[in-house]
Amino acid sequence: MTPNAPRYLKETPSQTAGPYVHIGLAPEAAGLRAVGRPLAGDPAAPGCPGPRIAVEGVVLDGTGTPLRDALIEVWQADHMGRHRHPEDPRAAEVDPRFRGFGRVCAGFEDGLWRFETVKPGPVPWPGGGLQAPHITFWIVARGINMGLHTRMYFGDEPEANAADPLLAMIEQPSRRETLISRPEPDPGGGPTVHRFEIRLQGPLETVFLDV
Repeated sequence: MTPNAPRYLKETPSQTAGPYVHIGLAPEAAGLRAVGRPLAGDPAAPGCPGPRIAVEGVVLDGTGTPLRDALIEVWQADHMGRHRHPEDPRAAEVDPRFRGFGRVCAGFEDGLWRFETVKPGPVPWPGGGLQAPHITFWIVARGINMGLHTRMYFGDEPEANAADPLLAMIEQPSRRETLISRPEPDPGGGPTVHRFEIRLQGPLETVFLDV
C-alpha cells in the first residue's frame, strides 16, 4: 500500500493469473455474462469445411496434478492451411465460419479442457517447405507469470511430423513426443478426439517455445 494512502483503503489482492484471468478473458466460465459476443469459443463453428476433430487434455504441474484454473488460447490454420490473418495472401478464401482462434478453460473440478475444430492443413515455413499440421497453444494459470507458448502436432501425421522444420530443431527425439497428440476414435461416432497433455515440469515436461 502507498504510504500516504488513506488507512481505510485495502491493498488490491495480488495474483499472477486466476481468478482475474477468467473474469477478464472468459467471464462466462467465471459465472458472469459477457457484453456482446462470447469471449471464449471454438476456432471453427459447426458446418465449417474440413475434417471435424475434438482436442482435449489437461495441464499438469510438476507433481502430475491437473491445474483447475488454466486458461488456454489456440490459433490454427484452416483445413487448407490458410490463416484468417491479413498477412496470409489466401485469407480472403477462408470460410467465414472459421475464426482460427479459440479460448477454452480447464474444468474447475477436474482440470479437463476440450474444444472442437477442423483439422488444420500444412502451412508454409518461412525458410521454404511446409510445416506439419499443428495448433498453437498459449497457457496461463495461477503461478505462471508469463504465458507459455507451445504447439500440438497430430499423432496420425507421422510423415509430415518427421519433415517438420520446427520439430527438427528439437535435438532429443523423445522431447518431440511431448508435442504429439494421441488420436482416439470417438466410440459414439463423433469426431476423432486428439488427447494432449501439457506438462509444466518434470522428466516429460512439454517443449515450450520462445516467441
